Amino acid sequence: MSDMTVATGRRSRWGLFIAPVLLLILAVAWSCFWFYAASQAEIAADAWRAQEAKSGRIYDCAKRSIAGFPFRFEVQCSGASVALVSQNASKTPFTAKLDNILVVAQVYDPKRVIAEFSAPATLIDGVTQNTFVVNWSKGRASVAGLPAVPDRASIVFDDPSLNRLDGSVQVPLARAKQVELHGRLADGSPSDHPVIETVLHVAQGSIQGVHPLLAEPFEADTRAKITGLSDLTPKPWPQRFREIQAAGGHIEIVQSRIQQGEMIAVAAGTLGLSANGRLDGELRMTVAGLERVIPALGIEKMLEEGVPQATLDRVAPGVKSQDLNNLFGALDRAVPGLGKVIKQNANAGVAAGINSIGTESTLEGKKARSFPLKFVDGAVLLGPVKVGQIPPLY
Repeated sequence: MSDMTVATGRRSRWGLFIAPVLLLILAVAWSCFWFYAASQAEIAADAWRAQEAKSGRIYDCAKRSIAGFPFRFEVQCSGASVALVSQNASKTPFTAKLDNILVVAQVYDPKRVIAEFSAPATLIDGVTQNTFVVNWSKGRASVAGLPAVPDRASIVFDDPSLNRLDGSVQVPLARAKQVELHGRLADGSPSDHPVIETVLHVAQGSIQGVHPLLAEPFEADTRAKITGLSDLTPKPWPQRFREIQAAGGHIEIVQSRIQQGEMIAVAAGTLGLSANGRLDGELRMTVAGLERVIPALGIEKMLEEGVPQATLDRVAPGVKSQDLNNLFGALDRAVPGLGKVIKQNANAGVAAGINSIGTESTLEGKKARSFPLKFVDGAVLLGPVKVGQIPPLY
């Protein structure tokens, strides 16, 4: 009887050690798995950097570390830098430097990566050598579909601002309350004619130093689809744009809305690329409150001070500045004050001219005009009037 009691006691004591031993084995196995996966993540990151470098996008870290054991992978990149070479038509380098990037992935969901960016970022234009500083209160991004080509990505900045450095002084250029950019694979596959859908949202955006009209806060939402890509392997942007043009691809503006005060504009249409790498296509626009924009353009003041030839070349190609100013002088000589009256009513005349373009419409319960905004080999035409010129994309 006593022997049976001793045997039972020994078995009971061994049972006490089984659970801790199994837990220890599991911890060791998990640690080995984590450190192996972390080393593979570093190898994958180096391979991705090498692939991007072949496309003219050179990424680097002054210091890189991996942490997050046991349930996360946290890649810290301090002193991050990006050099973009051959990414535009002029093939000039563009560099960006960032203080710190933190990339996080969960062990149970390694295909989804979240990144956080620490401000500020410094941008240097390789042509002009101008230096720009970008700031934000919070910057983050997420990418899904790794380690292959991602099928979904987002990037969001809160309170972003762009300033140009003039010596030690930062000159404001642009800012917003929030900027969001989302992209996903809408059709096809990353390796076979993918169709990309993008959504851009700008809250309380403004642009300084270009025109007073652009300095007023605006809201913008745009959804677009991009077709004509053969695949999503890393390539310089000029090569990718040529690929889209050769395949007859285009950017479809599915929906776009901009609001600035009482002015609301919506647009939809398709834009392609000409053989010269410039935009071609047409957007159908509907605008409410257009008459409020005309005075802000300063047309009356422009006429009072004389119209520069460069301005006329932009808005009325073929008309000579000297001829126009001579016309106002002749009107004043024939009927004193007539030229001045015409100048003072220039805004109303231009507004009437624009109102004659297109058709009457209603937008969000307000009276509006609908008209085409055309792009002809880079020239932007509002009706018969040229309002801008977009440089080539390659």
